[in-house]
Amino acid sequence: MNPRESALPRPVAMRLAATEYDRCAEMFRSLSPAQWARPTDCPAWDVRQMAAHMLGMAEMAASLRENMRQQRKAAKAGGVYIDALTQLQVDERADWTPGRITARYAARGPKAAAGRRRTPGFVRRRTMPQPQDVNGVPEPWTFGYLIDVILTRDPWMHRLDIAAATGTTPRLTAGHDGVIVADVVAEWAERHGKDFELTLTGPAGGTWKAGANGPSWTLDTVDFCRAVARRPASITLDELMNIEIPY
Repeated sequence: MNPRESALPRPVAMRLAATEYDRCAEMFRSLSPAQWARPTDCPAWDVRQMAAHMLGMAEMAASLRENMRQQRKAAKAGGVYIDALTQLQVDERADWTPGRITARYAARGPKAAAGRRRTPGFVRRRTMPQPQDVNGVPEPWTFGYLIDVILTRDPWMHRLDIAAATGTTPRLTAGHDGVIVADVVAEWAERHGKDFELTLTGPAGGTWKAGANGPSWTLDTVDFCRAVARRPASITLDELMNIEIPY
């Protein structure tokens, strides 16, 4: 199996990264004290803990030294690596207030975008040492797929998680969120390889089609993206070709 690579042009990927960090900081600033304590669809986390994880990931991207420190501590903790890593990020900020998380995220977001932008091509082409479990199968990823795609999808999906948890409407635009969604749909279509027609509604939506003999859906954009991320939605993953997309 060839390692998965980013399908996004590098300049587009880096523009999306910078904008998404800004959008997340904007959302954090908009939350009330009560909203920070709301439970999320990630059962172990409330909104504040989810934001702590998001900050920890941004810190990793912003600093090679911090990246290596978190990797070492997560590996030492044992168990499933990504679970150990995210738990470390939450635990290390267990006493951080929402205001402190918000201020630090706003300061580190641009640094995280710059750190990702500086990653040289020979590093992005390398295969990550740990295969990632997707749709029940371990698959290899390049560092470029992680850096250019997943590190933007992750805060984007968590921004949708926080909107769902707090009963707010996420800011979605065609020029930013629509590009992320189109990349998600293209990967979903490539992974299942079957005929389909999909119309996603809302400012980040669009219509995609392959062949003429497949099922047809018209769905809310956020609902589709949540479903293929194994989040609660109006449609199940089974109904969408049973194809999960990593975030």
